[in-house]
Amino acid sequence: MLFRSFDQTKVEKASFLELLKRIGPGIILAGVVIGPGNITTSAMLGSNYGYSMIWLVVPIAFMGITFMLTTYRISMLTGMPVIHAIRHYYGKGAAVIVGMATFFACLFFTMGNITGSGAGMNLIFGMNWKLGSLIMIAIILVCYFTKGVYSKVEKLITLCILGMIVCFYATLAATGGPAWGELGKGLTHWTVAEGSLTTALAYISTNAAITAGIYGTYLGVEKKWKKEDLFNGIMLADAIAHVAAVILISGAIVLVGAIVLHPTGTAIKAPAQLGDLLIPFLGNAAPVVMGIALLAAGFSSLLGNTQRGMVLLAAGIDKPVGLETKFIRWGCLLCIAFAAVICYSYGGSPTQLIFIANIATAVATPFGGFFVCRLIFRRDVNAGLKTPRVLQVCMVISYAFALIMTGSALWKMFFL
Repeated sequence: MLFRSFDQTKVEKASFLELLKRIGPGIILAGVVIGPGNITTSAMLGSNYGYSMIWLVVPIAFMGITFMLTTYRISMLTGMPVIHAIRHYYGKGAAVIVGMATFFACLFFTMGNITGSGAGMNLIFGMNWKLGSLIMIAIILVCYFTKGVYSKVEKLITLCILGMIVCFYATLAATGGPAWGELGKGLTHWTVAEGSLTTALAYISTNAAITAGIYGTYLGVEKKWKKEDLFNGIMLADAIAHVAAVILISGAIVLVGAIVLHPTGTAIKAPAQLGDLLIPFLGNAAPVVMGIALLAAGFSSLLGNTQRGMVLLAAGIDKPVGLETKFIRWGCLLCIAFAAVICYSYGGSPTQLIFIANIATAVATPFGGFFVCRLIFRRDVNAGLKTPRVLQVCMVISYAFALIMTGSALWKMFFL
């Protein structure tokens, strides 16, 4: 299981073309992460606080790459995806705790995706967001349970998401781009703007959660990664590709919010205000295009994220983790139905519900990160290889930062 006779110094670095061919899990995870919740939280961060919180992209890049490389290393050196490795070294109870924590994080994310899909329907057709999301859920489930349909629709959805990215960058260009002095100050002055702590936690939890790295180890099994890929640059390239994709998209949305809405004092409280982000480029067509973007992001993220949650739950309770198993397929159906009931019971604004759901996704990192930290420091896991001191230190820093942000935000929410 462990590679005591393996010489990592003799592994040749992969060529650029080989890197492009072999990466994959990180890109898939980026598609799952960029959902309506991410769009909404990013827009709120920019519109509410301008450039002052843009520095969050720095710890997000650091944490995102660290979490993914650490979990990838554990998986390769133990020969098991992370939750299976946790069960092997720390017992069934630990695996159940991490499986449940990551599952609930994904479930909260699913709530945000359902609500965001409804917000998209509201922007396009003016209908009640709850009815709109119900229609979208029905369409997604029909595609999911009809053989061969979902993959075809997903390709169209991918084009819509790419179109959304183009629109945000075109809006940046149409507004003359960011104020570079203020952007530089925002990146280098790490201060927490008054009232921004919970929004910052939601933004970090969406973009740099341990859940992505843990699930990436299960996607790595599908990709048939080998231990050499840990040292030839492929896993590093995959982690960087994931983080770069997430930051380039969510960062652009933050900047558009800071440029377009923050100077007007607009705080995003309703779906219609999300459409205002693209007015400088699209004019009156902005609400419809934003609605399509939310629908596309919701479609791609809703099912993918729900599958992610069910796989992690299955791993935690020692069930088969294949996407075609009955446990996963019917579990996804039940999760979406349960999440929809919770969403429809909420009486407030859909954008506020998305925000609350994104904050709640922070539940996974304290539990998952604890055992990932312990595993990366185990001598028997790293036996026969050079001790990864830099990665170990980076993991401790990332985990500590996540704990401090989570603890501070929760303390402020419930006790201040």
